[in-house]
Amino acid sequence: MSISRIATVLLMTMTVLWAVPVFAESPMASLKKPVEEITKILQNSKMLTADEKQAQRDKIFEITRKTFDFVEMSKRSLARNWKSFTPQQRKDFSEVFADHLNNTYMDKVQNEYQDETVEFLSEEKLSEDKALVKSIIKRRTITVPVDYSVLLSDNVWRVYDVNIEGVSLIKNYRTQFDEILVKETPEQLIERLRKKTEITGIN
Repeated sequence: MSISRIATVLLMTMTVLWAVPVFAESPMASLKKPVEEITKILQNSKMLTADEKQAQRDKIFEITRKTFDFVEMSKRSLARNWKSFTPQQRKDFSEVFADHLNNTYMDKVQNEYQDETVEFLSEEKLSEDKALVKSIIKRRTITVPVDYSVLLSDNVWRVYDVNIEGVSLIKNYRTQFDEILVKETPEQLIERLRKKTEITGIN
């Protein structure tokens, strides 16, 4: 077979391979692995120095940034107000909102973790690109139901809302942001979140 013939066959083979879609993991499987990784990291949360806590937090942030769609969460938390933000303000808000969520909830997780485990119960496809994953957090004698709303983007399922005991995280923030933006500008809201993030972060 001539070199040109080999090259043609290789090119056709690569074209076929590139044309085959890479199927995403199931919604539940896409969440189970990062949650297990975070739980494993948190098992060493006791008696840590400030530097060790920050190092632990950085590891968890690295996981959550891949697991949560913070841009989608930002868009949904602002709802109709999203349109009044400039592209740069949307970018700034998404970044500071991600930091705010990570820091706020990480303070609680690191300080209150008591060897909780997470059990995934079921997944429900709501459409081609949306699904609901149900789970419970087990803490000694109590269990807390936690539902994850996930969105498929670039063949990866990412979380865009968390419902804890019937309360939606995004709806809760949407109410707060609506009230703030009646009186303040997008820049003021961004600065407000930035200051809160600095307070909750570990120095």
